[in-house]
Amino acid sequence: MLDLVNIEMVYNQVIMVLKGISIHLSEGGIVALLGANGAGKTSTLKCISGLEHAEQGEVTRGHIIFEGQSIEHFDPTEIVCLGIIQVMEGRKVLEHLTVDQNLLAGSHLRSNIREVKEDLELVYSYFPPLKGRRNNTSGYLSGGEQQMLVLGRALMARPKLMLLDEPSLGLAPLLIMKIFETLKELNDREEISMLLVEQNVRVALSIAQHGYILENGRIVLDGSAKELAENEDIKEFYLGLSLSGKRKSYREVKHYKRRKRWLG
Repeated sequence: MLDLVNIEMVYNQVIMVLKGISIHLSEGGIVALLGANGAGKTSTLKCISGLEHAEQGEVTRGHIIFEGQSIEHFDPTEIVCLGIIQVMEGRKVLEHLTVDQNLLAGSHLRSNIREVKEDLELVYSYFPPLKGRRNNTSGYLSGGEQQMLVLGRALMARPKLMLLDEPSLGLAPLLIMKIFETLKELNDREEISMLLVEQNVRVALSIAQHGYILENGRIVLDGSAKELAENEDIKEFYLGLSLSGKRKSYREVKHYKRRKRWLG
């Protein structure tokens, strides 16, 4: 469904943030893009959705292939029409609109009113807490409800591919588990493919089939979710576990050089 082929991306014609990355996502799959702050994860999503142009970013090399066509220079509206929807970090709800109005905003490119109404009820079936607040002003929802709302708004566009940027950010552990259970259900039942950016490695690998580790704009490791979850480097550098299984702080491990095979 989606292939990034040797993508380089530059901001302000000066700062190169992606340095030849390649990512493959099969139709109906979930791929996790993992790494620390500043690794280039969000920039990767923006180069797919076309939103890098709003920040003076540009794909200067490589190709982004979606369902057989190159889209790296498409307008964001054209990309949405293809079925690629980005859910941005930080719960970007339209605070002064109601829950219903926020959800309907996600369907603004659709013309079949009957199908839009059906999908509105479908969203409420996946996120029941929103139904009782459908006429409430969105800015007064809890953080978890706002995250449900932005996911629901993305569903209203009938996406083929969802680009998810840190859906666990700022949520309590129980809410994180609920959100990720719902994402897995959407993948299974609605057959929505997902590219998931996360710092919470454990929860991301619990629903993904494949993962990529991004550092300083480069892919340094990739493999199946099971392989990455069992990888000793991942355990040490991203889960804070040493080879002995004892938890170590980032301060204790940050000075380690990555093993030679890490950069292989």
